[in-house]
Amino acid sequence: MDELTAATKQYRPQLEAVREAKERISKVTLLTPLASSFTYSRKFNANIFLKREDLQQVRSYKIRGAYNKISSLPKDQLNKGVICASAGNHAQGVAFACNKLQTKGVIYMPVTTPRQKVEQTQMFGGEWVEVVLKGDTFDDSYKQAVVHGLEKSLVFIHPFDDPKVIEGQATIALEILEQAEAPIDYVFAPLGGGGLLAGLSSVFKQLSPQTKVIGVEPEGAASMTASLQEGKVVELQTIERFVDGAAVQKVGAINFDLCRDNLHQMLSIPEGKICQTILDLYNQDAIVAEPAGAMALAALDLFSEEIKGKNVVCILSGGNNDITRTAEIKERALLYSGLKHYFIVRFPQRAGALKEFVETVLGPNDDITHFEYSKKHHRENGPAVVGIELKDAEDFAPLVQRMKDYNFYGQYLNDSPDLFQFLV
Repeated sequence: MDELTAATKQYRPQLEAVREAKERISKVTLLTPLASSFTYSRKFNANIFLKREDLQQVRSYKIRGAYNKISSLPKDQLNKGVICASAGNHAQGVAFACNKLQTKGVIYMPVTTPRQKVEQTQMFGGEWVEVVLKGDTFDDSYKQAVVHGLEKSLVFIHPFDDPKVIEGQATIALEILEQAEAPIDYVFAPLGGGGLLAGLSSVFKQLSPQTKVIGVEPEGAASMTASLQEGKVVELQTIERFVDGAAVQKVGAINFDLCRDNLHQMLSIPEGKICQTILDLYNQDAIVAEPAGAMALAALDLFSEEIKGKNVVCILSGGNNDITRTAEIKERALLYSGLKHYFIVRFPQRAGALKEFVETVLGPNDDITHFEYSKKHHRENGPAVVGIELKDAEDFAPLVQRMKDYNFYGQYLNDSPDLFQFLV
């Protein structure tokens, strides 16, 4: 057993340490509501409560762990400054803490981080932080930040794999248990690197062991699921970056150990399902959730039978969603729901071919939302890339059959990833 593994085996968040963290961060964090959700309670015939961490000053729970860690440092270390790597929310928490404690901070973020998160980080940190955009993923930024920190003797503030950070995030569990008016049957919480769930599950294991804690991560970056299957921390070679707040190739070693011992179950959710949940939250409840923030709610469908009549808490972990991503979110949701389809359509190169397609192939509720056509001389048919949005997923098979019957069908692109990536 190596030294790191031995250390993770020995560490367990103590309730006294979590209570101290709760007192320490109370100067800068809000006691966020544990709000009953009429919409989801009715949908699932259960008592669904949302822990609204999207209402924190930095619009995510990450302020808890970041401030607890930084404010616990000795003064001589604070004077040297701190450094971190983050896909967005941890960065804002660190920036806020640096400004509040007046210590210099260097914050590495992937170049793919939504602009809104970068600008918020700079705003919260002010003159006390320097933002450095490096790498395509969190893991790329993390590796470069570690090197920078060692060269400059800066204290590294890990976004999830650190006891003080875990204890800060665990304060959410204390609040939930204080706010709940009845025993909690289930808690659903998102997972990226695992800091939140490591702390949350540890507190519930001690204070409410009957509560089943469910972890939720994106299907395209299911690093905890892979690690639990292997029985050790594994690093994914490639990940889908869309759920930027949870797009992590490798979970924390401490977090893996705690989650393995404490979680009831680990789930991975398709990105399209998460997108649909974001849209539902906005349209039905006027709640702005980022992809990672909506993951816990997106998982409820998988437990629809088990949670009937139960008391269920979902951690709505963050609301830092860039409005410029709305079109992509809608597109992914439509694709997941089977309502958006892309084809190569072969049009006869004669006048009236498009009119014939619209009148004989498209159904009364079908809508063309994308069309690219290039006329090819000396060919009988000219290919076009056509995107079609349906009102009902059941209209898909009849649409394809009519394309074939009238000799318009070329190729279905949704199942061709290499071609499809150029469209979405």
